[in-house]
Amino acid sequence: MVFDVKSPILGFEKVKKMKLEKIDDVFMRLSNAEDNSPVFTLINPFVLREYEFDVPAAVKLLLDLEDTKNIFIANIMVVQNPIQDSTVNFLAPVIFNFDNQTMAQVVLDSLKYPQYQLAEPISDYYKSEEANEMMEKISD
Repeated sequence: MVFDVKSPILGFEKVKKMKLEKIDDVFMRLSNAEDNSPVFTLINPFVLREYEFDVPAAVKLLLDLEDTKNIFIANIMVVQNPIQDSTVNFLAPVIFNFDNQTMAQVVLDSLKYPQYQLAEPISDYYKSEEANEMMEKISD
């Protein structure tokens, strides 16, 4: 699905349309709909941790979020090899409004959200998630 960029991804202010493609339930690909770059790997933060923040009023207006039911939030992931060395940017989520095909990146105040970082290792969550899956198997 192609989205109109209402508030740009940092460093890519000239990009006006982005294409979102689902890879699986956890990962997505976000690419420039009008050029070959940029291309980002996104991750659903809710599969990793509790993730909550206030959407700024300006972004709510830009994306017309007030009565929207189909909102999706994702975070940019810097993929490394091995995957455990990859990092997730929890301080700059990307918000998608599927109802009107608009999107925006929000930059959170690190003082207001000290629990989120720019480059958190995915291994911090991968290990705990793996442990939870093992516990579920043992409990069954």
